Amino acid sequence: MVEEEPSLNIPSLLTLAVVSYFVIRWFFKRDGDNATSGSRGRTRGNVVDPAQVEQISQMFPQLSTREIMWDLQRNGGNVAATTERVLSGRGLDAPPPSFQPLVAIPPTGVPATQPVPSSTPKSDGQDLITRYNLSAKVAEASGAEPAAQASSGGGWSQNKEERQRLLQKRRDDMILAARRKMEQKQQEIAGAQ
Repeated sequence: MVEEEPSLNIPSLLTLAVVSYFVIRWFFKRDGDNATSGSRGRTRGNVVDPAQVEQISQMFPQLSTREIMWDLQRNGGNVAATTERVLSGRGLDAPPPSFQPLVAIPPTGVPATQPVPSSTPKSDGQDLITRYNLSAKVAEASGAEPAAQASSGGGWSQNKEERQRLLQKRRDDMILAARRKMEQKQQEIAGAQ
């Protein structure tokens, strides 16, 4: 009896090709998913979250935001890993010149941060008194000498509106005090001449 040697026929070759195709496809798709969906929850590819960059730059002001963005993009947006790297003394690597960070845009449901009043251009000649509507307080202060104001002993309030009101009052008082000092200096200069 002659034993047959196994041979490759067309159906077995087609089966091998189909199985190989799916294995290779699964292998590359798995690597692509790890790069995109694994980091999608953290940074969505190479998009860097500005809140994370701000958090690290507040902790370490000596670092440039570009270095922080580069490290966050390399480690998948892990703030703890970047912080640990800086604290261990290794520092952050300089990003390559070709690195162009993408900054995440805040979702439309979340309002953007309020613009800071001091960021408005002063080209129109607007002073602090008109900007913060303090003309009534200036008229009050010019009629009578301001008494020494006692600071509130209550400390920091838990109510947001109360804190906002206290901070605005402090801002107004500082502006008025600076105005009084400026007027006194101008009077001294006018009296000396």
